[in-house]
Amino acid sequence: MAAPLLSFEDLGLIQGSGWLFRHLDIQVGPRDRLALIGRNGAGKSTLLRLLAGSVAPDEGRRTIVPGTRVIMLEQDPDVSRFATLEDYVLAGEDAPAPHEAAAIADQLGIDLSREAQSASGGERRRAAIVRALALEPDVLLLDEPTNHLDIMAIDWLEGWLSRFNGAFVVISHDRTFLTRLTKQTLWLDRGAMRRAEIGFGGFEAWTEQVHAEEARNAERLDAKLKIEEHWLQRGVTGRRRRNQGRLSKLKEMRAERAAMIGPQGTAALAMGHEDGKSKVVIDVAHVTKTYGERTIIRDLNLRVTRGDRIGIVGANGAGKTTLLRLLTGELAPDSGEVKIAKTLDGIVIDQQRRLMAPDKRVRDVLADGGDWIDVLGVRKHIHGYLKEFLFDPSLTEAKVGTLSGGERSRLLLAREFARPSNLIVLDEPTNDLDLETLDLLQEVIADYDGTVLIVSHDRDFLDRTVTITLGLDGSGTIDVVAGGYEDWERQRKPKAEARKPAKAAAAPTPAPSPARKLSYKDQRDYDLLPRRIEEIEAAIARDEAKMADPDLYTRDPAAFAKLTKAVEAARDEKDAAEMRWLELAEQVEALG
Repeated sequence: MAAPLLSFEDLGLIQGSGWLFRHLDIQVGPRDRLALIGRNGAGKSTLLRLLAGSVAPDEGRRTIVPGTRVIMLEQDPDVSRFATLEDYVLAGEDAPAPHEAAAIADQLGIDLSREAQSASGGERRRAAIVRALALEPDVLLLDEPTNHLDIMAIDWLEGWLSRFNGAFVVISHDRTFLTRLTKQTLWLDRGAMRRAEIGFGGFEAWTEQVHAEEARNAERLDAKLKIEEHWLQRGVTGRRRRNQGRLSKLKEMRAERAAMIGPQGTAALAMGHEDGKSKVVIDVAHVTKTYGERTIIRDLNLRVTRGDRIGIVGANGAGKTTLLRLLTGELAPDSGEVKIAKTLDGIVIDQQRRLMAPDKRVRDVLADGGDWIDVLGVRKHIHGYLKEFLFDPSLTEAKVGTLSGGERSRLLLAREFARPSNLIVLDEPTNDLDLETLDLLQEVIADYDGTVLIVSHDRDFLDRTVTITLGLDGSGTIDVVAGGYEDWERQRKPKAEARKPAKAAAAPTPAPSPARKLSYKDQRDYDLLPRRIEEIEAAIARDEAKMADPDLYTRDPAAFAKLTKAVEAARDEKDAAEMRWLELAEQVEALG
C-alpha cells in the first residue's frame, strides 16, 4: 500500500458541550476514491474542513506530504466579496490559470462574467467547481458536489473525476454518483470511523453485516449497550427489506403503466369509473407552450392517473418548471387543453418553506404548538411521529433555526405528508438529505395513496420511486417512459444493436457481390467515423452545457435558438454516422 498523501491520527473535535467525534484515524492515499458516509449532524462536512486544514482539531495530528495541494469544494461557496464569478474563481495568490478556468467553465456551461451577487445557487456551485478543478489539486474534498447541478453537468463531473489522477473524498446523497466513482468508503457512525476497501456499491451489504454483529453483541451484553438501544431498534435491516418489497411493487406498477402507454410514447388510457383506481386526475391533450420563438413543450399528450408517481427530468432551462406549472394548473397552455380533476387537492412542498421560520419551535411547525398531530386521519403524539422521521423526540422544543439544512427539510416533509391531500409536488426533494432520510422518503412516497410529481436530478432516487418519467431535451419534445431515469436513458440513447433490425427491414437491398476487402472510401470511413462520433458527442455535450444556463434564454434568446438547432443537427449527424459505421462493420464481419 502506498504511503498516504494526507492523514490524521487520533483526531478529536469538541462541539458544544461534548465531543463530536474522538480517536479517529484517517488516511487518504494516492488515487483513493473515498465516499464519506454518515447521518445528518454526524460531522461529515466538519471532517472535510479538518482534512483541508481550515478547522483546527482539539486532538490529533494532521500529516501531509510536502507539496501536496489539498482543495475543498464547499457546499455553499461565499462569493459575496467579489463583483463577478470570474473574480471569485481567479482570486488569491494561488489562483488558477485563467485559460484553465475558462476551458472548464466552457465545458460546464457557466458564464463567469455573471455578477456574483445575483448569481443563482447553481451558478455559484458551478463557479466553485471551476475554481476547484482548475487549481489542479492532488487531493480534492467534495461536499455535496451534485447539489444544484442538472443531469448534464453531473455527467460531465463524473467523467472528469473518473479521469482525475489525484485522490478525492466525497460527501453526496447521490447514490448513482457514489456508486460509479468511489472505490473505498469511510463511515462516520456515532462518533467512530470505519473504513472499508469497497466502493459505495457495497456499502449497504457492509453496514447490514455491521448492524447484525451489533445486534448479536447486544444480546450478549445487553446491559452495557443499553445506552445505544435506540440505534439497534431503528430497524435498519428491516427498513431496507421493506424497501426491497416496495421496489418489487414499483416494478409491477411500471409494468401496468407500460401497458397503458402507446407505442409513440403517449400515455393513452381510457377514463376509469369515478371511484376506480385508474381514474385520470390530470388529462393533457395536444398541449403546446412557447416563449418568444422557443417552443418549450410541443404537442404533449399525457394522462396522469390516481397513484401515479411522475418523475420530470432534463437539463436546466429545458422547461421542467414550465411543465410542472402546466400539470398543476398554475400556467395555461398556448394551445391544447389540460383538464384537472375537481377533487385534486395538492401540496407543493417547495412552496411551504416559508412555514419554517427560524424562531418557530419544532412543536409549532408540526402541531401548531400542541402535543398531538393528525396524520392522514390518525391521531399521533408528536414524540412518536418525530421518531418515524428519524428525529430525537427531545428536539420538540428546539428552534427551527438551530436545525441543520437536512433536518429542516426532513421536518418539512414530516409536516406535509401528515396533511390530507391527493397530490404532492416535490421540487428537488433530495437536496440536503442524508441517505437514511432518502430511504425514509422513498418509503413514505411508496405508502402515499395519492399522486406524486417529482422534479429531481437524483437518478437513483427516481429509479426507486417513480412509475413514469417525463424526459425533456430542450427542443420541445417530451419523452413519456414507463419507469425511472435508467428507463428514460435507454430509450433516449438506444443501443446500436437495437437499430440493426429496423434498418434492415426499412431498406432491404440486394445481396452485394462477393468482395475480398473494403473500398478505399469505405475503409477510410470505417477507420475515421468512431473518432468523428466522439467529436460530435463532445460538441453536443458542450452545447447542452451552455443551454443548461437557466438565464440564457432570457439574456440571449437568439443564442439559445442557435444552440438548440446546432444540437438537433449534431444529433442527426451522429445518428447518420453511427448507421454508416454499423453498415461497414457488418461488411467487415462478412469479409472475415
